[in-house]
Amino acid sequence: MEQYKQEFIEFMIDCNVLKFGDFVTKSGRKTPFFVNTGFYRTGAQLRRLGAYYAKAIKENFGTDFDVLFGPAYKGIPLTVTTTIALSELYDADIRYTSNRKEVKDHGDKGILLGSPMADGDKVIIIEDVTTAGTSIEETMPILKAQGNVDVLGLVVSVDRMERGQGEKSALCEISEKYGFKTTAVVTMKEVIEHLYNRPYKGKVIIDDTIKAAIDAYYEQYGAKA
Repeated sequence: MEQYKQEFIEFMIDCNVLKFGDFVTKSGRKTPFFVNTGFYRTGAQLRRLGAYYAKAIKENFGTDFDVLFGPAYKGIPLTVTTTIALSELYDADIRYTSNRKEVKDHGDKGILLGSPMADGDKVIIIEDVTTAGTSIEETMPILKAQGNVDVLGLVVSVDRMERGQGEKSALCEISEKYGFKTTAVVTMKEVIEHLYNRPYKGKVIIDDTIKAAIDAYYEQYGAKA
């Protein structure tokens, strides 16, 4: 596993973003792990987060694209910190943009916040965690309304690796539906590989009990592909 992935997993633990216990997802599933990106709360944390996203983007897409788009609201700070990181790490001057929830009818009018888009722009979408595809269904019409843009792919922080609407993972379903690449900074498989029965700062984060609960969860909700 790449060094940046290992560091990102530990970073999520340090920020209380990745937790293990008893939780309920938005879809109503009882889960032994939870990812809450709302716990990235400081400038130092956001700077590091942007760097991890930038490394994942560079690895999976390169830097030959024009715009990083983050759906409102959580996508807004993600686009800003990641475009800064792309500039600092790879000297790539990428534009950032997000959508407004309500169209602005004065001043800087329109639905976009940040850079405008034009025909031919290559776009990558950035989000926090794997979704059921609802956000992307809302995002694609917004992007296509800006012109003949080319959406290269979607990057999220964590792939939960569970079923979406069908038997495949949500990221796989999105990829097949829209015809672009989807990826994550880390997958839950990588998280488990790195943390299972391995002490971190004097504590075992995923012990045998939690591992058994995760295995049972995936037995019920795990993606088939």
